[in-house]
Amino acid sequence: MPRIEISLRRQLLRLLDDAGNPIREYAVSTSKNGAGELCGSDCTPRGRHVVRARIGAGQPLNTVFVGRRPTGEIYDRALGERDPARDWILARILWLSGCEPGRNRLHEVDTMRRYVYIHGTSDEQRIGEPASHGCIRMRNTDVVELFDLVPAGTQVDISET
Repeated sequence: MPRIEISLRRQLLRLLDDAGNPIREYAVSTSKNGAGELCGSDCTPRGRHVVRARIGAGQPLNTVFVGRRPTGEIYDRALGERDPARDWILARILWLSGCEPGRNRLHEVDTMRRYVYIHGTSDEQRIGEPASHGCIRMRNTDVVELFDLVPAGTQVDISET
């Protein structure tokens, strides 16, 4: 099974094969607040995670999601201008679950209960710099490609290096 490594310092996601060889690399945008695990921090959690759920298979490229469900809207500039402050979740969602009790799983540090995803964004011009509210944002075409390459259960390691 492939696995994912995310570097907060480099704002980079690497997809690796079973032997640890890189398959793909993508620029990402992680939290503008930096690394952290606490609920309400809006930070990107570190450590070992898994893709718990894959959401959005077969949806059009710029599908808008609210509460992990497609709204029926397709994001475009006009839609974005009507709600410029909104944190748009687009294209696909890979919902992460922490694997390390006390670090990123359970109680006040639970990644899944914090709704931390790898997802598409309307803010593609800021990919490569920290700008999110804790999630890992990707260009919409990139997240669709990644989504098609990784099954549920894929290991995701997030580190500061």
